[in-house]
This record gives sequence, C-alpha cells and structure tokens, in this order.
Amino acid sequence: MTRRSRLTAFGSAGVLVIAGVVCALTIGGDVGPIAAFILIGLGLVLATSLAFLEVGLSEDRDRARELKPRPRGIARRRPRPRLDRSRSHRRRLK
Repeated sequence: MTRRSRLTAFGSAGVLVIAGVVCALTIGGDVGPIAAFILIGLGLVLATSLAFLEVGLSEDRDRARELKPRPRGIARRRPRPRLDRSRSHRRRLK
C-alpha cells in the first residue's frame, strides 16, 4: 500500500465515524441514532480491518527480506551453543 492510499483509507474510516457523530447530534427521532450507530460501526470496523492489513503487509515485507539472497562475501555466523557445564567435568569422572 502506498502512503497516499493508506492515508485515504484511514481517513475515510475517520470520516465515517465523524459523520456518525454528526448524525447523532443533528438528526432527531429514531433515525439519527440508528444512522449514527451504522456509520460509527462501519468506520470502526474499517479502521480495525485496515490495522490488521497493515500488520499482515509488514510481516510479508519482513518475510521477503529474510528470503532475499545475501551476497556471497557476507556470511552470517551462527553463535556456538553454550554448554552449562564447566571444562573440568572430565576430571571428576576418574
């Protein structure tokens, strides 16, 4: 997602929530609260789904970065596992 599309998507979610609040304050009767509930609900669901989409896209980018081949000159060294015993453990076996 580009920065512009991300801003547009989250902005539209915010606009839905604000429109719901405006409907609740301006429209009287039973229609105002129902319209507010629908608009605020849609805005919050959209914002939540976009947040999960962002998390998924960032995980995909990290996975692609890990799978990208590294140059041959740079080899990643693995640390040696550390044993929980001292070096003198052989001496005690006698």
